Amino acid sequence: MSAQMDPKPFEEWSEAELIQWIMDGLRCTIVHYGCWFREVEHQLGLERTLPIEADAGDAAFAILLKRLSKVLGFELEDGVPKALKGMGKDRLRELTTAVATNWLATDGVWFQAVERTYGMDAAKRCNDTCWSRFSPYEAYRIKRLLGLPEKAGLAGLKAALGYRLYARINEQAVETLDEHTLIFRMVDCRVQSARKRKGLPDYPCKSAGMVEYPFFAQAIDPRIETECIGCPPDAHPEEWWCAWKFTLKP
Repeated sequence: MSAQMDPKPFEEWSEAELIQWIMDGLRCTIVHYGCWFREVEHQLGLERTLPIEADAGDAAFAILLKRLSKVLGFELEDGVPKALKGMGKDRLRELTTAVATNWLATDGVWFQAVERTYGMDAAKRCNDTCWSRFSPYEAYRIKRLLGLPEKAGLAGLKAALGYRLYARINEQAVETLDEHTLIFRMVDCRVQSARKRKGLPDYPCKSAGMVEYPFFAQAIDPRIETECIGCPPDAHPEEWWCAWKFTLKP
């Protein structure tokens, strides 16, 4: 959109200008939603923010979809675009992968944008802090999706790990050693495998993992303790990129 000191009437905007405004408006809506989440979390704490976001998010999505459906001409059924219900399982599975890949891509572009300007250390600090909020948020959403109890135990954790965004784009394995112990291994990591193909060293993601996995597990059940078996820059076998031990304490 060209710079103009005196804005012309809305009715005189070109098609290109209208499209750009719409795209920026959608983007601002996403960022503003995130600002609300961050500030409520700052003011009230994450534990009290999660159910508030569940309430606000349900209402916001219903409003957004209803209004957009009227303008764009798509039907809603039970609060979701009707077209989704006619896609079939194969295409819906493709869509889950696309959604998860887009999530990872947005994570990556944020990391790279900070790294380009302020360096790797600053990007890693931001990344690790983001996981301290996103990991319990994702766990909370999965618990609601699966109807898990407050203290879901290792069985709940095992189920929840299979519903993570990562589970759609990475290959992972979960082994139950006994009623108190679970081992999780990231067999194939999209990010690390891409670096390997390019001849790059492992990305040192352990600092993020030490936030991501304990926060996720404790959001599923506060009795679960997390131990890192190995995660880059640690040495690891070819069979997995990182591995974590979860123990259910009395």
